[in-house]
Amino acid sequence: MIKISTSIFVFIMLLFVSNNKNKIESVIQNKIETPKMIWIPGGTFSMGSDKQSNTNDALPYQFVKVDGYWMDETEVTNAQFEKFCNETGYVTVAERKINWEELKKILPPGTPKPSEEDLEPGSLIYSPPTNPVPLDSNTRWWKWCKGANWKHPFGPDSSINGKENYPVVQIAFEDAQAYAKWAKKRLPTEAEWEFAARGGMQQKQYAWGDELNPDGVFFANYFQGDFPYNNIQSDGFLLSAPVKSFPKNNYGLYDMIGNVWELCADFYEVPKFCQSCCHSAPISKNPSGPMKTFDPFDPNAIKHVIKGGSYLCSIEYCSNFKPSGRQGISYDSGMSHIGFRCVKSKK
Repeated sequence: MIKISTSIFVFIMLLFVSNNKNKIESVIQNKIETPKMIWIPGGTFSMGSDKQSNTNDALPYQFVKVDGYWMDETEVTNAQFEKFCNETGYVTVAERKINWEELKKILPPGTPKPSEEDLEPGSLIYSPPTNPVPLDSNTRWWKWCKGANWKHPFGPDSSINGKENYPVVQIAFEDAQAYAKWAKKRLPTEAEWEFAARGGMQQKQYAWGDELNPDGVFFANYFQGDFPYNNIQSDGFLLSAPVKSFPKNNYGLYDMIGNVWELCADFYEVPKFCQSCCHSAPISKNPSGPMKTFDPFDPNAIKHVIKGGSYLCSIEYCSNFKPSGRQGISYDSGMSHIGFRCVKSKK
């Protein structure tokens, strides 16, 4: 048996650690930045809802069939998006000066050109009032902020330092598509997203059943208290939460409900949910949404579907913390509560 002195043993171990430091760091970094994907088996399900409290754009239930696919276990995080930007040099929509020629295409004819200062890069941020306000206009709690982007989600003085494991926000549709292409994935269709969110359950209001907080347990990050000014944080969070802060669903996916809205590939159309999703067929197979967008409340906008609600969804206001929850977001807009996750088709 060969005996090795303590000093030689220590030297060998130091040499081993030195030679493998990069490999160890690479493994750790990979664990942080490479999202795990979950196999979603596909099947037939009831898409939509039979009741909605404040919006009626997901009525009624429709029978839909989707093929199996892979889906990111969590929302894309700040760390994952940062890796994409570092490797590609990508600049998000919110970081670019606003192109007036593009902007005026979605504004009412005759809208005057804003000042050059008003065309500086920025985005919309949640800015809650300090007292009760009427809920007739979300401009009472949202404001345009120059310098807001994914690295500074609440304005130039905010930061994502220490929040590498939080979902990336201030992402426009173009940004999400660019990331998905780089990752060799794609954005989910609305049907794929909702099928995955339901976790195999049929016609349930929430992703975990028909009760919002069974036995007092919170299964998602949403707004509790007096919206929009007094979040009492019963779920433990004022704004977004780190991914995996709440229980996973039956498929093993985290935060499909609440936390941040998630972008889908489909155009958004209201009020023709049935026709645009299912085209009047008994069962719609792998629907990809309408051919164009239309929102009667915002007729000039080009919108895509966002799903699942966010930390700002409350019982008092939008109540979209459910699989059927849906809204539309302009293709060139990011907000401080909108993110995304990706899917990949079976090959």
